[in-house]
Amino acid sequence: MQTLLDGSTAAGAVLVLALVAGTGLALGSLRVRGIGLGIAGVLFAGLAFGHFGVRVDERTLEFAREFGLILFVYSIGLQVGPGFVASLRRHGLPLNLLAAAVVLLGVATALGLHLLGGIDAAAVAGIMSGATTNTPALAAAQQALKQVVSDPAAREALARLPSVGYAVAYPSGVFGIIVVMVGVRAAFRISLAREREELERGVEAEVPRPARANLEVANPNLVGMPLERVPLLAQSGIVVSRIHHDGTLQVPRPDTTLALGDVLLAVGTREQLDALRVVVGKESDLDLRSLPSAITTRRLIITRSAASGKTIAELDFVRRHGVQITRVSRAEVELPASPGVELQYGDTVLAVGEAADIARAASELGDSPKSLNYPHLVPMFLGIALGILLGSWPFSLPGVPAPVRLGLAGGPLLVAILLSRIGRIGPLVWYMPLSANYMLREVGIVLFLGAVGLHAGDVFVDTLVHGPGLYWMAGGALVTMVPLVVVAIIGRAVLGLNFLTLSGLLAGSMTDPPALAFANTVAGSEGPSTAYATVYPATMILRVLAAQLFVLYLVR
Repeated sequence: MQTLLDGSTAAGAVLVLALVAGTGLALGSLRVRGIGLGIAGVLFAGLAFGHFGVRVDERTLEFAREFGLILFVYSIGLQVGPGFVASLRRHGLPLNLLAAAVVLLGVATALGLHLLGGIDAAAVAGIMSGATTNTPALAAAQQALKQVVSDPAAREALARLPSVGYAVAYPSGVFGIIVVMVGVRAAFRISLAREREELERGVEAEVPRPARANLEVANPNLVGMPLERVPLLAQSGIVVSRIHHDGTLQVPRPDTTLALGDVLLAVGTREQLDALRVVVGKESDLDLRSLPSAITTRRLIITRSAASGKTIAELDFVRRHGVQITRVSRAEVELPASPGVELQYGDTVLAVGEAADIARAASELGDSPKSLNYPHLVPMFLGIALGILLGSWPFSLPGVPAPVRLGLAGGPLLVAILLSRIGRIGPLVWYMPLSANYMLREVGIVLFLGAVGLHAGDVFVDTLVHGPGLYWMAGGALVTMVPLVVVAIIGRAVLGLNFLTLSGLLAGSMTDPPALAFANTVAGSEGPSTAYATVYPATMILRVLAAQLFVLYLVR
């Protein structure tokens, strides 16, 4: 048993890491008023084990740390990649600019701790990561240390500083943002009920819900006209899913000609349908969905790689199979089924047509729900390999004397983002089921934090009690509070942001899920989640890059 606990064997290393992970996750699951350490509990458990003399062989510990880091950042990249560009659309750009301001103000405050406060740059990188509860930034800082410090002994000493700085600053990152949210609400005398109503009205105005209308052709100018030439249909994105023509219910084709008295079942926004009604004629009392016919609807899942990457127009199901696609759902978000929408692996489409025709379309799309339960391992390992190669590629930066690398934090992250945006290359599909992504990500971060805690455990308590730990903790509070207070005041007083949106923005700018959970609970709605999701991808990338550049430019 003693041999197992000293971590000198492979079995012993696995046992120690498992004990650290189990203890840390149990610690992180404890909640006080809904607030807890979460995954950071593993780090504190590792620090405790390390403090009491539990050891793991250094090379084994390094492997666990680096392998966990790779799994974590790669899965993060796959998660945020598809939404990265979308997060900049609509009102996402102003929100992302505010979130970027939080990141830059945090870096400026951290720079002040180093230049004016006299704190070592390696420690400040950890403080900056802990004060913003951003573990990937800590990983990026430690990777960057390996590139700028060539002496093994010096690198070993410096490698502990970011971990200790992260640990002492983490509490201020968790609680500081909550203090700011409560303070903003009190200072501006905000009524949560009024904010919820305003946000709901704004969402309905910005993203109207899809509607249906049964429109009767009463315009004589449309008689004999093919459906594809009807004004508004081609440009508006309205989908006509059924047509009542010559006493029969049919799936309309682009070349279907119209006659007086025909009834069209159209799907679109209410404003679009009102405009189309003026062109077509009038709204009909006949509900085509209630008529008995062979036409049915069925949800189909894109699980065939050959269909991934094709647009609805390229599939041309209406002409080829008599099947109309009226809805597209991606990651629980409903998209308009316009001809130019490019389908991706895992999308769900709503198909309208006869059962036999839909079955032919389903065979082309795959429609195998079981396929979504299994990760594509070849693309996953290939993507990790490409990420490691990219992270190891040297390049030069102004002001840095030696070539630098993206490292194991930046390389896999960037490759995963790019590949998830591409979606498919030939037979390789970079899609990972959500459950598999969560498992990969959690296992990776647990390995990383456990190894980091074990490595720094022997100096943590001494730094906190006899060293500059309390001073660092105060510095971490500044890194947390100053950017949030400044941006919160600008967002509310200058830009007039809804408080629910502002809360989600602040939580997302700190990549802090507990803060989001607190905001949702206090608000009594999921309103903050939209802003959080909007800024999270870009913020995560900025924080990883900021930590790396901080170390590359300042550590000597």
